Amino acid sequence: MTIPTYHNLIGGEWRPAASSKTIQNVNPADHSDVVGLFPASAAEDVAHAVAAAKKAFITWRLVPAPKRGEILIRAGLLLQQRKEQYARDMTREMGKVLAETRGDVQEAIDEAFYVAGEGRRLFGHTTPSELQNKFAMSLRMPVGVVGLITPWNFPMAIPSWKLFPALVSGNTCIIKPATDTPLSTYNLVQALVDAGLPPGVVNIVSGSGSGAGAALVEHPDVRAISFTGSSEVGSHVAQRAAATFKPVSLEMGGKNAQIVLDDANLELALDGALWGSFGTTGQRCTATSRILLQKGIAAKFTKEFVARTRKLKVGSGLEEATDVGPQVNSSQIETSKKYVDIAVGEGAKLLTGGHALTEGDYSKGTFFEPTVLGGVKATMRIAREEVFGPVVSLIEFETFEQAIEIANSIDYGLSTSLYTKDVNRAFTAIRDLEAGITYINAPTIGAEVHLPFGGVKHTGNGHREGSGAIDFFTTWKAVYVDYSDKLQRAQIDNAE
Repeated sequence: MTIPTYHNLIGGEWRPAASSKTIQNVNPADHSDVVGLFPASAAEDVAHAVAAAKKAFITWRLVPAPKRGEILIRAGLLLQQRKEQYARDMTREMGKVLAETRGDVQEAIDEAFYVAGEGRRLFGHTTPSELQNKFAMSLRMPVGVVGLITPWNFPMAIPSWKLFPALVSGNTCIIKPATDTPLSTYNLVQALVDAGLPPGVVNIVSGSGSGAGAALVEHPDVRAISFTGSSEVGSHVAQRAAATFKPVSLEMGGKNAQIVLDDANLELALDGALWGSFGTTGQRCTATSRILLQKGIAAKFTKEFVARTRKLKVGSGLEEATDVGPQVNSSQIETSKKYVDIAVGEGAKLLTGGHALTEGDYSKGTFFEPTVLGGVKATMRIAREEVFGPVVSLIEFETFEQAIEIANSIDYGLSTSLYTKDVNRAFTAIRDLEAGITYINAPTIGAEVHLPFGGVKHTGNGHREGSGAIDFFTTWKAVYVDYSDKLQRAQIDNAE
């Protein structure tokens, strides 16, 4: 069987990396299934892509924003037509189950239709001038050439969160997909190309973070960087970008808590905990990695949660009966195992799971058992550091105030969840939880595209995806029109 070979998209042309080197993309459920070979790009390839984007910006910025939005609508319709094909491609390269990869494509569809409408809502402001016969207003302007660096866990949805608002705002883009999951980004961009996007407006440069990513961050003609990934790499990106005064949008790690109070609907809380902990095999920045249990319900919840966890079917995401797919690569398996060992060494109790699956049908892939740790204390590393795998910690507490304190005691602040029937405590949690997202009686996962997405502390640097993305991909210009036909001096004492 011939292995497909893919190239970079630069200025509307498909080109191999200048080095001719490639990176193999494999199915994490079956490493003998090679999805394709993708370019191992470096600084020279990035330079060509930036030049193409810079050239395309000259004309793309002049396309009326509603017309730019129409291209996104056509792309969204194409994604609808290709949803099943693209979902299966994504499961092959990323591993998560088909129900989730279909949802990943659907999120890109939703983003296309939502952001297309923003082409008619790039509103500025008008305001009275302090002087007579003078008109004052402000306008949104495109930033220019922007660099987008995306992760492997949502390989179509997250690129769409960045590409679509950047495009409707009038920017041109270079996107570097994750090395584990480039095909889904290629599929997304192909839909844009087929929808009529002009050459050079979006360019793909595939490769490693050290090869293509660093060059993109450091290139002087790239005006802004939008990055999603780990907090460690995000800090490095921000420091590199600062040398050329680039604004940077960072969406990084999480250590998300689901709080369950004594008065909660336990069936609902259990359903949410199972989905939040093991959906996408725990490989979400919003995954539920801490479940905080009030002591009155802790024993009952723990017993039932462990029982339900043990019933989850682990396997290939292409099989409809699978509940939990593989982890994306062997490095993630090692991380999951390392943190389980650290937790047990610190005194946590392994209630179920905790091991890589390597026998029989699992021998060709990277699988890890859904894992529950009990007796976890808020000070343990397993309760404070991101694992990014199917590993969840159970932490008990006495009072509602203690739960809020524990939830806030970490360096991250992305998503939080509270299960209760007490409306007063629900609104107190909304106010007091240090996170960019709070759910009431729902799991920590499930963000919608038309709300702002992002976090606080080590999770983000203040920018937001979703409805907040336009703010990052545009700059403000103030405009003054003096029709007095004489010199008027603002900010001078003109009082007579």
